[in-house]
Amino acid sequence: MPSPLDSAALDRALHGTMFAGNVHVFATIDSTNTYAMREGATSAPGGSVYIASEQTAGRGRGAHRWHSEPDSGVYMSLLLRPRIAPADALWLSLAAGLAVQQGIADVTGLKADIRWPNDLLLGGRKFCGILTEMNAEATQVRYAVTGIGINVNHAMFPEELQWVATSLRVEAGREQDCTAVAAAILRALDAELRDLMQADTIALATASLLTRFEECSTWARGKRVSVDEAGGYTGVTAGLDARGFLRVDTGTEMRTVLSGGVRELTPGV
Repeated sequence: MPSPLDSAALDRALHGTMFAGNVHVFATIDSTNTYAMREGATSAPGGSVYIASEQTAGRGRGAHRWHSEPDSGVYMSLLLRPRIAPADALWLSLAAGLAVQQGIADVTGLKADIRWPNDLLLGGRKFCGILTEMNAEATQVRYAVTGIGINVNHAMFPEELQWVATSLRVEAGREQDCTAVAAAILRALDAELRDLMQADTIALATASLLTRFEECSTWARGKRVSVDEAGGYTGVTAGLDARGFLRVDTGTEMRTVLSGGVRELTPGV
């Protein structure tokens, strides 16, 4: 099956980035994250990218499956070897969210919203999910994989997803160039990750990330949400803490979302 992703064009677009010469393109694959995690256990270099236009067993956060159509999406996983502690791995997902937002704006002009920690939305519907996994010792990440799945040219979705999912094609009203989308996001990721992956520069990088994430996400502050964690609770988002975790004011206490899913409450709920 031919892939709409152009390997040569990607190599040219990524010249000078950490990903240059390390992009591996597949027409179809079970899961780019699964493949990248296997590669992480080998001598594959940090900055390797595994990218496909279709996944047959794509995974999301919380073991959710990802709807994939042939030649309609961009599904890529970055193999990273950051000099960071496991507790800092959340920053990789937050940086990826900002990079996707920037890349999509560069190519389509669309302004996506970021739902902490790993979803991007257009018109309130999800078009991108991010999943970071890692192999780590107690104090050091051996390698991490950040996977990014993007609905690019999907024209329609299964009935159960029609009200929660969208694509760049649906929102922009025209088909998009998958190679251009992937290249723009990877260039933005290169800029986001360089300081973040170094132990001696991570403090400055995370401070910048905190500020920019709160500016770029309507979910960071003032959003009335439900959280499916610790029995479930509701409240109003109150920014990120110093570690990048979302805070929610329940009205009686300030709680920190560590791993639960966050969804907007409809008015009156």
